[in-house]
Amino acid sequence: MSSDSSSGLIDPAIFEYLKAHGEEELEVGDKLHQITTALNRHISTCQGLLSRIHATPTSKLQPLLKQVEEEGIKPEIEKVGELAQFTSKFPYYKYNQRWSRAIQNVVMTILLTGWLGGLGTESRPGEIGRLLTIEEVGQILDVPVNLKDRDAFHITIEEYILALTDLTEELSRLSMNSVTLGDIDLTVRISSFIKDMFAGFQLLNLKNDIVRKRVDAVKYHVKKVEDVIYDLTLRNLIPKDESSSEPST
Repeated sequence: MSSDSSSGLIDPAIFEYLKAHGEEELEVGDKLHQITTALNRHISTCQGLLSRIHATPTSKLQPLLKQVEEEGIKPEIEKVGELAQFTSKFPYYKYNQRWSRAIQNVVMTILLTGWLGGLGTESRPGEIGRLLTIEEVGQILDVPVNLKDRDAFHITIEEYILALTDLTEELSRLSMNSVTLGDIDLTVRISSFIKDMFAGFQLLNLKNDIVRKRVDAVKYHVKKVEDVIYDLTLRNLIPKDESSSEPST
């Protein structure tokens, strides 16, 4: 059989199809890179503002939290909206790993701001120690959560849980710095919250290795705060009844 007749067995449309889809994936990848890069810049801004909580007394938190909302979280919300609009045109699980870590960081900044008393509404004013649910986070970002009925952008349960582990780590650090600021009540509140969080995590049946390892690490956050509480108790800075029966969150 001649080479001409042999080459005729391959349909040129096959390679045209591969070329078209290959170029589409490159275009999608470039656009995702642009959006996530901008989103990460907003996340860095928000995290930088939130880092000031470690040197800000509780009585002066509200002005800082307002700045966090205006200069950090609002830009995050806008960029997440752009990401959701663009990615919902494509299979979610084909590309979601490109933005999952960024979304986890966004959720964490929202959870931390809410826990400190920010992001309050008329129906639910801000109060320290309030843990936002995944549904509330979705409402703030104006995106779906834990979608099961369609293939579109959403906040996953795993992203929310991973953000919770980041929250406990940041609060364990704050518990020590709040002692330096003389805010013992906040340290006690954080201790109670993290213990409750760890107890709640024990009820979960975690099959994802990454999530399970991150949740296991929360026990070290608990230990860190317990050490602080123990030291304060030895110094008689916390009444014994308060340290043994901390307020539930």
